Amino acid sequence: MKILLVEDDTVMSTALAEMLTANHYMINLAVDGQTGLDLASAVDYDLILLDLQIPKLDGISLCRQLRSQGYEKPILLLTSYTSDAEIVAGLDAGADDYVIKPYTPEALLAKLRALLRRSAAAGTAKTATIASTDRHPTSTLTWGSLCVDLVAGRVAVGEQVIPLTATEYNLLELFLRHPDRIFSRSAILDRLWGFDDAPTERAIVTHVKDVRKKLRAGGLTDDLLETVYGMGYRLKPAPQRAEVTNQPEHTTDHRSPYQTKSRSKNMAAVNRILKRFRDSFQEQIAILEQAKAALLVNEIQPELQQTAKQEAHKLAGSMASFGYPEGSKLARSLEHLLLRDRSLTSEEITQFAQLVTALQQELTQSPQLAVIAPVSILQNYRVLVIDDDTALTERLQAEAASWGIRLKVAPDLTTARARLALSSPDIVLLDLSFPQTQEDGLTLLHELSERLPHLPVIIFTGRDSLADRLAVSRLGARQFLHKPATAEQIFQAIAHTLPSPTISEAKVLIVDDDATSLAALSAVLTPWGLDVITLTEPQRFWQVLVTSAPDLVVLDLEMPLVSGLELCQVVRQDAQWGDLPILVVTAHTDADSLQQAFAAGADDFITKPVLGPELVTRVLSRIERTRSRQEQPS
Repeated sequence: MKILLVEDDTVMSTALAEMLTANHYMINLAVDGQTGLDLASAVDYDLILLDLQIPKLDGISLCRQLRSQGYEKPILLLTSYTSDAEIVAGLDAGADDYVIKPYTPEALLAKLRALLRRSAAAGTAKTATIASTDRHPTSTLTWGSLCVDLVAGRVAVGEQVIPLTATEYNLLELFLRHPDRIFSRSAILDRLWGFDDAPTERAIVTHVKDVRKKLRAGGLTDDLLETVYGMGYRLKPAPQRAEVTNQPEHTTDHRSPYQTKSRSKNMAAVNRILKRFRDSFQEQIAILEQAKAALLVNEIQPELQQTAKQEAHKLAGSMASFGYPEGSKLARSLEHLLLRDRSLTSEEITQFAQLVTALQQELTQSPQLAVIAPVSILQNYRVLVIDDDTALTERLQAEAASWGIRLKVAPDLTTARARLALSSPDIVLLDLSFPQTQEDGLTLLHELSERLPHLPVIIFTGRDSLADRLAVSRLGARQFLHKPATAEQIFQAIAHTLPSPTISEAKVLIVDDDATSLAALSAVLTPWGLDVITLTEPQRFWQVLVTSAPDLVVLDLEMPLVSGLELCQVVRQDAQWGDLPILVVTAHTDADSLQQAFAAGADDFITKPVLGPELVTRVLSRIERTRSRQEQPS
């Protein structure tokens, strides 16, 4: 998944980018709203992560401008403000959701997964798709069995025509045209009524209720509108989405087992980043100290006050994420003092000085750094739980979605055999004891060891004798998990046991005129089972490409004689190699350089100096994604 992060706070954006990269998202960074608009217009991102307070073009204006251009991908706002007015303004401008700084990484990742899941499901299941015809290119909107004929003004569920008032019709059309948008009541009023004749917001509730009632009476069994409490309404996923279960493209957390195994290292790297940026806080607090000194002698200049306000704002949004939650609170109080248009009173100046001193003291404390816990594994793994403990299986089913797992339950061995006969899961969680039958789980484990010897099985049981453990081991079970265990422990055991992908046959061609750089990149990728081909002479690129037939190419952009951009264009122009994944390595991350790289056909970029974990993650995930797409039926 490719995310555009628009954030002008260097400390915050770097740490956030590192955290998202560790969770296997591809991140492009824009430091102002205008750059963000240019990148969003030029590159196909899966989501935009947008700070409200950014230079050149503020977050709300950027959001509104993107939506006015027909941009439909999710937009998640980052804001330090907690006022309803700011949040409502952002949502009305077209944002899908928001996160208030400081936030926990887990909460931000959960929001991202939810928005990406809805967006991908909408594209896959064609919810509210606009069916084209020769005469009317946007004549029909559909949702499940519901069909809206825009030309005839006709609404039907199957063959049953649903009589709607003009307001109800317009309300339904609004949601069908914008399947990923949350509309507040005030936004609906703005869309459907003029300034003079708009009813009260309470009328929106009545209209939504009437639409639901009429559609239900006409035969639509599923409620198509979701109430998002405190925010408004949005279109639910269409019911046929539930049938789309075997797609190789994954819609939420794009992680594979090799990534699961290495994620603890990634998290440790994130925490090292947090520690590294502690020095940046000292520089920002030094500016606040200058403002304090100037205020105490009544000689503060407007430029210094504005700069101090900006730094306080950045500290308020970032310090908690770096292990200083109290620091965020102090910085927010400083920001609030500087937001006032008038001169500060003597009491306020004293308060400001005390807050700056407290902030300095806070930074002398050890940061409260937490390891960011992994929240999910590769979605679309199918787990069959064979256990008659209803309370346990219901708890696992409730939490499975957050781990990206599709979980089925067989309460007895007979049902388990029937399910296994229909389809083979990716992993089995098997209890040994079933009081209602003379058989126990060892019988089924023996059958699986003969019929499906490569199917991973985890034994999860209250029995703990050496005889049982020996029997389980001899029958080839992968793990023995003793009851009781928490749901998290169970899912962690599943993640540990899941099969790793076979990427050992993949070839990577790296082109760089710097032999030292080539050696370093090769040393990073080779331990992951990749066949790495290196080339220091870009003029020999085509010959090596054709003879080696790589699965992915890594190009340095700045090379003599032939640049990486030129090589990228050559590949994209060829009928045979035009779809080959290309990563570019560059020291230039300005908007113009990135736009040139993407325009030439690059799939992604990696900045110099190259971080090993980032390179491995980008290369392996890109190869997996390409292979998965190639395996889809045409």
